[in-house]
Amino acid sequence: MRIGYCVEGATDRAVLSGLQKRWCPQAELVEGRFRGTTGLRLRAEIAHICEELDSKGCDVIVFLTDANTSFLSDVADVEKLQRRHIPEAFLSRVLSAVAVRNIESWICCDRGWIAAKTGRPASEFGVDDPKAAFESAMNVTSSDRQEAAIADLVYNAPLRQWITRSRIFERFYEEVRGLSQSALGKSLKCSMPNERENPPRVI
Repeated sequence: MRIGYCVEGATDRAVLSGLQKRWCPQAELVEGRFRGTTGLRLRAEIAHICEELDSKGCDVIVFLTDANTSFLSDVADVEKLQRRHIPEAFLSRVLSAVAVRNIESWICCDRGWIAAKTGRPASEFGVDDPKAAFESAMNVTSSDRQEAAIADLVYNAPLRQWITRSRIFERFYEEVRGLSQSALGKSLKCSMPNERENPPRVI
């Protein structure tokens, strides 16, 4: 199974990698070319990216972008706009998510857990935009984005808490699980765990 993807940055890529290892470890990730740095630019290229990843034999395509806002009504508008750019022929195998504010908001939605993992006070992550606090805690720099460490963090994350505390992550999770249980998902033999029932990981 090949999962094509397109994301805005290194942390988004690390999050997707951690989820892939957890949900479908036998899959291969294939990165789509993205010529730009913003969600607006990415959305303009979605159709071309779908065609590119399809030509590379990708069975499923994932788009993860940042909303850069915390207002859920605005996030919903961005989600609708992003989905509108997906060609109809690809709709059944494209997964699309727009994180409230940014992808770090998913990782830090359980402040107690991320504080325990990084040795920082939970209060540091209880802000509208936890990106700076998270990057500082993970020692992320322009020359070392700490992708492997972040992917490992996500692989072992309390996703049941993410589902409870982040409406956008919950929607993304349900879409992924729904696809895994569809005829396409069954044909690809990717048996995704039910994170709502999974007990917290002990590591």
